[in-house]
Amino acid sequence: MNICSNKYEALQVILDQKILAIFHGSSELGPRALGKRSFLFDPRNNNAKQIVNKIKKRENYRPFAATIMLEYAKEWFNMENINESPYMLYVFEPLPHKKDMIKSIIHVDNTCRLQTVTRKQNKFFYDLIKIFYEETKVPLLFNTSFNLAGAPLVETLEDAFKTIKNSKINNIYLPK
Repeated sequence: MNICSNKYEALQVILDQKILAIFHGSSELGPRALGKRSFLFDPRNNNAKQIVNKIKKRENYRPFAATIMLEYAKEWFNMENINESPYMLYVFEPLPHKKDMIKSIIHVDNTCRLQTVTRKQNKFFYDLIKIFYEETKVPLLFNTSFNLAGAPLVETLEDAFKTIKNSKINNIYLPK
């Protein structure tokens, strides 16, 4: 297992087209992965859905989500009168000229469940997305919950290591 201790090591895992688990701080409340207990992947990879579904052992029809830096959300998605989505409660259509760049997070109905994030809300997650953006010009990451099909969301570091051991994920980011 590779433990990434800084955002640059974590970024390299994503750029190498590998799934990155992220675990830090207190666990999240609710049904969504909000960047403290998440599996992250490169949204530009057209095979991302198949790769992540195989690792998570889940059905192929289920949609995935993304987390985007708030300041770029309206440049990538039709958010109409909604200004932010910090709890991943809304789905939005990508803008037509952006869709082909992020096919892996677009569901068959042409929507994406979207979380917006600011540095104030989650410094470590935001900073990782920011350096991904600086490298790729894509200000978002493929984001799904840190668990395998049928298992609860990861709560403790022990849960995290157990989940990784029972999967083909080899990389975890533990920001300090």
